Amino acid sequence: MSKAYETVIGLEVHVELATKTKIFCACSTEFGGVPNSHTCPVCTGMPGALPVLNKRVVEYAIAVGLAINGNIRKCCQFDRKNYFYPDNPQNYQISQLYLPICTDGSVEIPTDTGKKTIGIREMHMEEDAGKLLHSRSDMASIVDYNRSGVPLLEIVTRPDIRSAKEAVAFLEKLRLMLQYLGVSDCKLNEGSMRVDVNVSVRKEGADRLGTRTEMKNLNSFRAVARAIESESSRHRKLLENGQKIMFETRRWDDKRGISHPMRTKEEARDYRYFPEPDLPPILIEDAWIARIEKERPEMPEEKLERYQREFGLPKYDASILVGEKHFADLFEEATALCGKPKKVSNWIMGELICLLRENEMAADKISFSPENLAKLIDLVDAGQISGTVAKEIFAQIVTKDVDPEKYMDEKCLGMVEDEDLLREVIVSVICVHSQSVEDYKRGKKRAIGFLVGQAMKTMRGKANPKTVHRLLEEALSYEEAPRA
Repeated sequence: MSKAYETVIGLEVHVELATKTKIFCACSTEFGGVPNSHTCPVCTGMPGALPVLNKRVVEYAIAVGLAINGNIRKCCQFDRKNYFYPDNPQNYQISQLYLPICTDGSVEIPTDTGKKTIGIREMHMEEDAGKLLHSRSDMASIVDYNRSGVPLLEIVTRPDIRSAKEAVAFLEKLRLMLQYLGVSDCKLNEGSMRVDVNVSVRKEGADRLGTRTEMKNLNSFRAVARAIESESSRHRKLLENGQKIMFETRRWDDKRGISHPMRTKEEARDYRYFPEPDLPPILIEDAWIARIEKERPEMPEEKLERYQREFGLPKYDASILVGEKHFADLFEEATALCGKPKKVSNWIMGELICLLRENEMAADKISFSPENLAKLIDLVDAGQISGTVAKEIFAQIVTKDVDPEKYMDEKCLGMVEDEDLLREVIVSVICVHSQSVEDYKRGKKRAIGFLVGQAMKTMRGKANPKTVHRLLEEALSYEEAPRA
């Protein structure tokens, strides 16, 4: 009989900060530049080059520390983490071990049984390494140092997570928080948010933690969930068979759905940490913390409450909008222009989300102006275009950011109000769909809906459905009138 086991999970989240320049030099942090074009003697580790700390990095770190309810250390320092790897130009990384900028934080997440608090052991600042580019054709690897020196925050949780679902909930909450703070775009596909997962398994009720393994190469939340489930299952099988779990780092292969060993897990002593001699300690005054706290933008929970109170949105609608910062920004800007919050919300939650899925676009790729959405809503309300035409125009707005008024005029999509023309269309529809006319005469009043739809189809959605319905009723009642 299989024993009952409990999975214990801790996360190490690396977040690239959205500063314009690197942590210790003035090189650009822009993603996607020509390899080794955003470099200088400092970030390529040239002898004699000295680091100078970017103040904005510290301010972003303080803002995040406050958001995760952590203790901001008034005096912190950088340390050298010594290791050799080709993408590490100095043969050491400037990080924080002994006196990190923030400790003892927490993040509250929703679970099936209610809210749960996930502890944050620490958060520290450090520099990123470069990137190895592997060429199979040349059987060689080259190094791009553009990422070297990009500022990172590493956020380390306590082993409070018990399932893949909880891990993903934590990461989603953390990512949203960081995006609202404006400190990072948190794009996993570009590496600006990276996650390492520590997994161990123990018998249910045991106090002592099991031997853990660390999982790397996780570039999506889906991969995080799959890796946790797979590694947890592997641990259980080993324990049930009386085998030993190795304390190691493993690489996750998302295509195959398995992990394989990379190296024996390192301890802090393996890196021979010592205080960074080229950087003085950082002194953080209360007034500096107070200013950053005062400048903090509105956070998701606050926005959720305000959208319901100020705009009268249902909680479900508000949570969808708040759950994606780009939706919230679009909603607020379009609403400010047209003053119709529920209609703006409906367009975002309905047509926009549908179009994003169809075009395989992420929300952060939204590039159309809120003015054009507001104009579209006003055109519909003014009766200048039908709902069907509005959807056609909105698809053009999303992909090409067209001005809806100009597009309507250019394509002649404005509402047709010529009743003589509409009567001609209705007569044609009645002739073609005589069976529906008979159904209507026999008392199946819903048949008129089909006839309205056919007339609207003929008019390419450019007629007012209410007008079409009225004219159809008139035509059908005329047919029903007794002949003299």
